[in-house]
Amino acid sequence: MAGRSCYRDVLPFIAMVTVESTNVGLNILFKSATSRGMSNYVFIVYSYAFATVLLLPLPFVFPRTRLPPFELSLLVKVFILGFIGFMANICAYKGIDYSSPTLASAISNLTPAFTFILAIIFRMEMLSMRSTSTQAEVIGTLVSISGALVVVLYRGPIVLSTASEKDWVKGGLLLTVGYLLFSTWSILQTHIMKTYPAELVLALLYNLFGTIVSAPFCVLIAETNLSAWRLWPGVALAAIIYSVRS
Repeated sequence: MAGRSCYRDVLPFIAMVTVESTNVGLNILFKSATSRGMSNYVFIVYSYAFATVLLLPLPFVFPRTRLPPFELSLLVKVFILGFIGFMANICAYKGIDYSSPTLASAISNLTPAFTFILAIIFRMEMLSMRSTSTQAEVIGTLVSISGALVVVLYRGPIVLSTASEKDWVKGGLLLTVGYLLFSTWSILQTHIMKTYPAELVLALLYNLFGTIVSAPFCVLIAETNLSAWRLWPGVALAAIIYSVRS
């Protein structure tokens, strides 16, 4: 029993460390690909499209029984989820483009703080200042926000970065907005999962709506150069394929 309880306690920690490690890898690959000329808009659209194609057969291979029926309200919520995810990706990847993967990894520590604040606003988390856990969460939130402000406003000595001071601050602000949107995305996703607990179906719909939202804007407005949409074997393709893991 003790071993099983320890396994349950350690497994979420290992999962979180793994996710953060893969996020760092993705940020580095993305920065490397964009430094070689890939547009961040191309990256976002192809990431959604590749994920949609990959996830398409999975709900049929691993079907779930006794699921609630599809309703228009569910599709509207997932569409909003796709729109928020698209805007978050635009801000985050543009922020990395302006700054560096190191700054993105530092700012990503704001996500738990933003999520905690939003959970209190939407009454998904109860705030009791007499509780030790609540005090720890509040202190952690303040420390995270303070640390992010220091990283953005005080750059320090330049190490393997060509970004100017102005671009560094601009990138930090975009990353902050992006991770705030990611926290909003997490709150909405939790709400949707409570009403429709089918992970694969929701992941498929999210990426499908993400493709539908991102493609017209990126192709017709943001990146109209058709040659930029050609993919060749290399870092750009590797970054797009790697991004599907998320």
